[in-house]
Amino acid sequence: MDILELMKKRYSAKKYNADKAIPQEKIEALKEVLYLSPSSINIQPWKFTFVQNPEVKAQLAQVSMHNTEKVNQAQLLVVFSVADDLDAFQQIVETELPEARRNWYNQIRASKSETDMKTWLSQQVYIALGVGLTASIALGLDSTAMEGIESDKYKEILNMSAFKPLFAMSVGYGAEDDFNRIEVMPKSRRFLDSVIESI
Repeated sequence: MDILELMKKRYSAKKYNADKAIPQEKIEALKEVLYLSPSSINIQPWKFTFVQNPEVKAQLAQVSMHNTEKVNQAQLLVVFSVADDLDAFQQIVETELPEARRNWYNQIRASKSETDMKTWLSQQVYIALGVGLTASIALGLDSTAMEGIESDKYKEILNMSAFKPLFAMSVGYGAEDDFNRIEVMPKSRRFLDSVIESI
């Protein structure tokens, strides 16, 4: 199936089949795809936490606002976090990135306030979310992007210090009676001509 057909097929699952397990090889493939996500100057200011443990997932579900049921039902929850402690992230930059990229990052950091720097880093993580949503449907999986999480409580449950959870993505197989399935609720978009401009 080509990319256009995949995107026509993908939808945001509102209800998951809690009993249908995801083959582990598909989860490993999703890890690899997210690992390869692009970012500005290839800075990679993120951490992707794959939560399959039912107990931990249940704890996160309780602090997922209106997404509680989706988190409980989905076989997998991927938490997307951004570097929040800039000094700690500086150590990652110094030890894991080549010199040219270190220098580029350091120039950017010197030119921005801490608030602007954190905003820029967070914007990179949204790129990875798009990759994750597209990769999920390519792997034959359904998914839901969820900004509706209590970030501080996610951070505490996942025992994070230098990273801050921004949003999550539930992954699994949509339930047959999910009202949002394409067969029930056709995909809706604004008029193409008002969204796409060709010059």
